[in-house]
Amino acid sequence: MAFFLETLFGGLMAGMRYSLVALGFVLIYKASGVFNFAQGAMVLFGALAMARFSEWIPQWTGIQGLAFANILAFIMAGAVMFLVAWLIERLVLRHLVNQEGATLLMATLGIAYFLEGLGQTLFGSNIYKIDIGMPKDPVFIFEKVFAGGILINQEDLIAAVIAAALVATLSIFFQKTSTGRALRAVADDHQAAQSIGIPLNRIWFIVWCVAGVVALVAGMIWGSKLGVQFSLTTVALRALPVVILGGLTSVPGAILGGLIIGVGEKLSEVYLGPFVGGGIEIWFAYVLALGFLLFRPQGLFGEKIIDRV
Repeated sequence: MAFFLETLFGGLMAGMRYSLVALGFVLIYKASGVFNFAQGAMVLFGALAMARFSEWIPQWTGIQGLAFANILAFIMAGAVMFLVAWLIERLVLRHLVNQEGATLLMATLGIAYFLEGLGQTLFGSNIYKIDIGMPKDPVFIFEKVFAGGILINQEDLIAAVIAAALVATLSIFFQKTSTGRALRAVADDHQAAQSIGIPLNRIWFIVWCVAGVVALVAGMIWGSKLGVQFSLTTVALRALPVVILGGLTSVPGAILGGLIIGVGEKLSEVYLGPFVGGGIEIWFAYVLALGFLLFRPQGLFGEKIIDRV
């Protein structure tokens, strides 16, 4: 039982990290109705900015405190992501208002390649580390309940708590604020939203700023665990099954989808892997997503689109 719970907790914590990346996809889709292929590049760009600023700030200021460097680096990296969001809206999206979804999709592909190249130009292409002070040593919990206790990675636990707090905050933002309702209106119909006075350019700028902050936090968490390198863009591929499972328009769906994927990967690898030679964790999420595409393409919480003719 202790081993099962240990595997379950590990899956839940991994699932929250997936949910954080998937949230970026959901945010952009809710505002523009297009799948943002630039999300992985945004995660990488935010992680690079955070890693390099945290290195440069002690050199610039002479202050060696880790907390001070990380706080200032986060503020500066956040400002950079806001600037990137403003440039994307000003130079790209503003000229594509009311265009077809395929046009916006291709625009996000162009943004992805541009951000990857710009990140390498500005911050370098080496492998960097992010030290945000999260303890990396595992600890044992419930030692009085189970013999030997349950082994928990402290870094994964803290990262899961941060991801959960951010997801909960954004979920409330979408459901309870006028801006959140405006975002949903824009996603449903650009022209109708404009006709009732919703400023489309401002809404897109806001949602890209929020998605940039989400990408920055995701980049910090994944960069702290894996190191900041250009393969970090593939983290977004791990979130694709999550958004398919939960639904492209649902913030709660991104949470539940991430938890299901995370737990499913861990349990299948541990309990089914020995019978098939292992490696289930690599393809489990994509097979599950394929099943949903075949039988419930809108996902668990996605809106079913019915065209009346």
